[in-house]
Amino acid sequence: MFQEEKIWGLLESVCDPEIPVLTVIDMGVVRELKALGDNGVEVVITPTYSGCPAMNMIEMEIRATLETAGYRPVVVRTVLSPAWTTQWLSEAGRRKLEAYGIAPPVEETVDKTALFAAEKNVPCPRCHSSHTRMISQFGSTACKSLYQCQDCLEPFDYFKCH
Repeated sequence: MFQEEKIWGLLESVCDPEIPVLTVIDMGVVRELKALGDNGVEVVITPTYSGCPAMNMIEMEIRATLETAGYRPVVVRTVLSPAWTTQWLSEAGRRKLEAYGIAPPVEETVDKTALFAAEKNVPCPRCHSSHTRMISQFGSTACKSLYQCQDCLEPFDYFKCH
């Protein structure tokens, strides 16, 4: 029997392999659940960006989690439209990012600072200083930039807006 609330709860245990403090629910990549027959489920996901290497692992983990709970068949379908945005990150996910040492997105739209030559103000997740600077547009993964706090001197990742 299709138990949507239970399935959402099970998916809370599926973590992003690149940022293990975030679940697929925190990230907002799970878009929809659909019943398949008596005990099957289709899970519709949207990657954080097209070509994200973590999505294959996420798909496998979703399937394994639901099959272990007795759901069969489990179909994971990827949709690219509408494109994922950092607006889909939950508030809990944003807090988890900061506690983990990754600055959460500071605005809800795509970064347009390059058009105006303005530096983005990204607060340090460790000391909360706004006196930071970008070291590299690309951090430990393609979805993050590398910043450094000018007060505590610690480097940190910033989860890019998109």
